[in-house]
Amino acid sequence: MRDKISIKGSVTVRVVDKDGNVKRRAPGWFGRLLKMNGRLMEYRQHNVVTREGDALIADALMPTQAKTKINGTNGYIAVGTGWTGNSTKTNTKCNTVTGSPKQLDSGYPALKAAWGSTGDTTVTYRATFAAGSLNANGINEAALLNGNDGTANCLAYAQITPSVNVTASDTLQVLWEITILGQ
Repeated sequence: MRDKISIKGSVTVRVVDKDGNVKRRAPGWFGRLLKMNGRLMEYRQHNVVTREGDALIADALMPTQAKTKINGTNGYIAVGTGWTGNSTKTNTKCNTVTGSPKQLDSGYPALKAAWGSTGDTTVTYRATFAAGSLNANGINEAALLNGNDGTANCLAYAQITPSVNVTASDTLQVLWEITILGQ
């Protein structure tokens, strides 16, 4: 009997305006012609569990861990503007960090569903960049980290596409989901 474990993940990025509404992109010329609203700025992307992430998961299964676990105290999400598409499996952080990495929101990480229910193999991580913490155009990458300094390890890395623009009055929320599946 052979057992195969797979790890898959996704990242949802949402830009919220000062009134608490999900922002919309400006419509294209055809949309403007038909007086249509632009697309909501909420995107779900696939992510890559990095080489460091593979090692962090293996380390978490050890009786005594050598590395810092991503938890409510040590978990951070960073965003940046330097996506290149090169060596995503070996990335150890965002290529061009924008702002400061944000600590995970209260209550995260958490299982997506109660133990014993469908979804109990998915761990969710969420960080919210409150209004005033970012003012950047072209945010196109994100990293899930076990710290906010140069020694932090990167569990997962993702491209954000299309890239998002965040003004000083906007809030950016990044929700990461990592699912472990035995097959």
